[in-house]
Amino acid sequence: MTSWVYLVPLFPLAGFLILGIFGKFLKKEAIIGTIGSGTIFLSFLLSSLILFEWISKGYSEPKVVVIYPWIVTGDLSVNIAYLVDQLSILFSLIVTGVGFLIHVYSIGYMHGDRGFYRFFAYLNLFIFMMLNLVLANSFLLTFLGWEGVGLCSYLLIGFWYDRKFEGTKIEWTGDAGNKAFIVNRIGDFGFLIAMFILFLNFQTLDYLELNKIFTLSFDGFYNTALITTTTLLLFLACTGKSAQIPLAVWLPDAMAGPTPVSALIHAATMVTSGIFLVARNATLFSLAPSTLMIIAIVGTFTAFYAASIGLVQNDIKKVLAYSTVSQLGFMFSALGVGAFVAGVFHVMTHAFFKGLLFLGAGAVIHGMHEEQNIKNMGGLRKYMPKTYSTFLVATIAISGIPFFSGFFSKDEILWKVFDSGNILLWLILVVSSLFTAFYMFRLLNLVFLGKERFDSYHIHPHEAPKVMTVPLQILAFLSIFGGFLGIPYILGFWFSEHPNLIETWLYPVFTDATKILASTGTIKAHHIPHLAIGEYILMGFSILIALLGIILANKFYSDETLAIPRKLSTKFNLFYKTLYNKYYVDEFYFFAIADPIISTSKNFLWKFFDDKIIDGFVNGAGKVTVAISDILKRMQSGFVQNYATFMFLGVIIIILWMLLIV
Repeated sequence: MTSWVYLVPLFPLAGFLILGIFGKFLKKEAIIGTIGSGTIFLSFLLSSLILFEWISKGYSEPKVVVIYPWIVTGDLSVNIAYLVDQLSILFSLIVTGVGFLIHVYSIGYMHGDRGFYRFFAYLNLFIFMMLNLVLANSFLLTFLGWEGVGLCSYLLIGFWYDRKFEGTKIEWTGDAGNKAFIVNRIGDFGFLIAMFILFLNFQTLDYLELNKIFTLSFDGFYNTALITTTTLLLFLACTGKSAQIPLAVWLPDAMAGPTPVSALIHAATMVTSGIFLVARNATLFSLAPSTLMIIAIVGTFTAFYAASIGLVQNDIKKVLAYSTVSQLGFMFSALGVGAFVAGVFHVMTHAFFKGLLFLGAGAVIHGMHEEQNIKNMGGLRKYMPKTYSTFLVATIAISGIPFFSGFFSKDEILWKVFDSGNILLWLILVVSSLFTAFYMFRLLNLVFLGKERFDSYHIHPHEAPKVMTVPLQILAFLSIFGGFLGIPYILGFWFSEHPNLIETWLYPVFTDATKILASTGTIKAHHIPHLAIGEYILMGFSILIALLGIILANKFYSDETLAIPRKLSTKFNLFYKTLYNKYYVDEFYFFAIADPIISTSKNFLWKFFDDKIIDGFVNGAGKVTVAISDILKRMQSGFVQNYATFMFLGVIIIILWMLLIV
């Protein structure tokens, strides 16, 4: 099955071509939805078969499947080839599995939309690009998928290009697409420069070849300027694609797109590209302790920054958007302390519960006739019981309550950060966890519980159709039980010597990086699983923090106590406004960067340089030509006497020139 891995991205590409070319001729939405969803299901099925093959045959070494030579020039030789290993298989399953459920959900959500076939074509193209990104055997092929998902993100965020959208100096959904595209170009520049540096110094962009070089002679590369610069540039790319400080501003505005887009691209797949890039190059990053520390710091402060903003947002999708940014910060914090498995594990569990939360929000918006302000909801539990129950499961999971999926992955991150000795970062992440539980149960209370705060005369909430609720139920099941794939040793030692299946599965991928980190003292070398009383204590503490956030949210946002948060927001008005306006980061960027560029472009480059200089030169040349022509045409009078006079003068001038000059 491994040799057929090229079919995994080929199926979505075929779906894109079929729907893109013939979609407008297919009149039935069922046919379009079946084609769009079916191709992703085939990719998921094949990815699952590859997984079973690897498990049954006990493969551990990565395998490269070469499709054809792509670029062969000078020292550069790059193939279209796929690297099949434990990491790429896991990400392929996440992309295709969650992607399939979101495709099915979209059949109901996008029903009746004029761009129905175009939407599914874009989704299929996105899955194709994302699979190329995670399966690539080289930086260059990854970059192809990296740019491809950026393009698809732009197309899908601005899918409803003619709709109004409330954002920072954003009026239309198309503007939000532009913002995402432009901000990501900053990070992509770092990716390009990093590739140039790697090829210039090592004459290859192949992951396995580079890993071999770094592993065999890591002493010569450890903590050098070359490696630190390269990894910082790669991390710059990650801050763009995975929405970390300072490039996190695009993702909340990306909520302008249809809700399935938010679930697929901005919760489960594309925004985790940065996590994948660091994990894929774990050996390279393990040689740069300074970069790892920066990754941990940026991830931690991003988690706090976004979680604090989520406390006061009122748009149901904006709350989830900032939650996504915050959870991505947790993942980068794990990577920064060398806990690569914990970071990747949280990618998986996050795909389950955050995909579910976005799809649940979409069901609410669908049932509330496009209403997104949670202040205008309330009491929806009785109208949408299936949506409520699944949304509740996801809310519990993201809050870190035992034994839902988010508990296992988030607790693992908190433990790894604490165990690394970065106590301040751990404290900030604990506070961020408190905020997470608080704003998620605030959201749950304001949307589904309490009194109805909507106009029941015009709005009639209703449960979504089965094509939308069944994917919710499947994701709810995964949100409950998906975490059991990563049971920590202290909870599962009684039934298995290696209860953490994810850690066992990914161990071969990160072996070299872990050895380097252990040998250099960056992480502690735990050669055998052990029982640590400190880990039990921290686990209990993280559970208490989550419960505290839930209790506070339920206390402040019941019908009887809704006046409390209003009084607090009035009393701490400056603090509230700062959070509500997202720390004014967007305003600062527009003031310091965007507005000066626009003003310079408009007033100097356009009105002065273009209008006065360029146009003046071009128009002046024409005016001079006309003036000269006007003078010359006077010589063509039509009188023979004038012509004879000019001829006589010409003869005299020639004679004088010959006598005096020659």
